[in-house]
Amino acid sequence: MVKTSIRFFNNVAVRSVWDEDTSKWWLCAVDIIEALISSTAPRKYWNTLKNRNSQLSSICRQLKLTAKDGKKYMTDVIDDNGLNTLIAVIPAKKSDAFISWIKNMGTSIDEQSKLKAYALFENEIINDIEVGTITGIKQIHAYIFGGLYDFAGQIRKLNISKGGFVFASVGYLDETLKQIENMPENNLENIVKKYVEMNVAHPFMEGNGRTTRIWLDMILKKNLSKCVDWSLIDKTEYLEAMKQSVTDYSEIYRLIKIALTDKISDREIFMKGVDYSYYYEEE
Repeated sequence: MVKTSIRFFNNVAVRSVWDEDTSKWWLCAVDIIEALISSTAPRKYWNTLKNRNSQLSSICRQLKLTAKDGKKYMTDVIDDNGLNTLIAVIPAKKSDAFISWIKNMGTSIDEQSKLKAYALFENEIINDIEVGTITGIKQIHAYIFGGLYDFAGQIRKLNISKGGFVFASVGYLDETLKQIENMPENNLENIVKKYVEMNVAHPFMEGNGRTTRIWLDMILKKNLSKCVDWSLIDKTEYLEAMKQSVTDYSEIYRLIKIALTDKISDREIFMKGVDYSYYYEEE
């Protein structure tokens, strides 16, 4: 299986692929161009740059990456050393920030937990997690954030708020979670309602969104043989729909419905889901 990953620099998706022969990640050259100079025609810019500078052709190789049309194409990719060479020939104000962003990959709590989220699928750990229960969501959280937060897998004991919205009071949280656990999962509408209520409950001190989206996909897979292709849901639209869902879940229901896929065992769908889930949480 080909390992791929998507990370976002200033809202630009930068695709990468793992190469077994070299044992390293390779970054899509065209995506780097788009991230650095905000070009409306990054592929044309990259091709022109290669034609003018033969050194760029020697530092890149071609590996398969999934394009926006969902198909895989051989694509120019570069490694860390190639990145330094590319940045040296591009007059970009964002170069230093981009290099810093690349260097921080794998070291932050988000990056470390993201790799653990990937492992849920790759190591088949997800098959041992309870579906749709409080125990299940605690299992997901404990695995993703274990060793990173001392409260991993533990229901919060403090009241929390975000953007002026106060989540479920700890005085009623246990009762609230039991009620959510018992909500029906017989159709998409009821499953989305259950997902919304879990989001409002916000059972953990941190990492609720990333955990709950995996929890949702597991419920969809079990009951409807579907999951969400999160790459089809725009970040801004998703965040606004989740804000509205406290009083009206219709918009998040619409977004989820149009993004459903039956590729419930597809590795790339799961990995993209993790990538976009973490993207939603970026400020």
